[in-house]
Amino acid sequence: MILIGQYDSPFVRRVAIALRLYGLDFEHRQWSTFGDADRIAPYNPLRRVPTLVLDDGEVLIESAAILDHLDETIGPSRAMIAERGPRRREALKVCALATGLGDKAVSLVYERLLHREKSDVWMKRCETQIAGVLDALEADRAGRRFAFWFGDEIGHADIAVACVIRFMQEAHSGVFDAGRWPALAAHAGRCEALPPFQEIAQPFSAPGD
Repeated sequence: MILIGQYDSPFVRRVAIALRLYGLDFEHRQWSTFGDADRIAPYNPLRRVPTLVLDDGEVLIESAAILDHLDETIGPSRAMIAERGPRRREALKVCALATGLGDKAVSLVYERLLHREKSDVWMKRCETQIAGVLDALEADRAGRRFAFWFGDEIGHADIAVACVIRFMQEAHSGVFDAGRWPALAAHAGRCEALPPFQEIAQPFSAPGD
């Protein structure tokens, strides 16, 4: 398999960490959506990452779809999410909130760095959405007494939240307040201490750098 995208993307990183935790071998092509867009295009016409090229040449795009395939490949007994029922829906909701949070954080990067005329209204909207999601995730995580979100084993929800928090901390200094969201800060710290998180990491680089 070939994973395309840089690890400073929380979406690429969550896929790479899942691959490592599943023990699945892959080649990493550290292509940027800006500098390497023409190299990505033959695999993904959206020129977005993550993009995963399977051994038979099939191409998967979007982190949730890629992880769904990996779960199917690894089997339900090892998949890092419940196979069905309320536990699966709970985990998918946390993942959706985390990836939505990531989308808003990325939007803020583009607005601040790529647009000459910045929209204060749009930036305020993104910041309000980010704070609202962090409040919701904080309340959920603080009410759980497991090592990870849904038990003592790490899952996709844990990875998604941790990857997005790291991205926000690096891309938007001061946006994530550990004092306001202590359960999330502790959660991210626990995940980031694990070897796959330490191995699969890349400092944030602004578009065009």
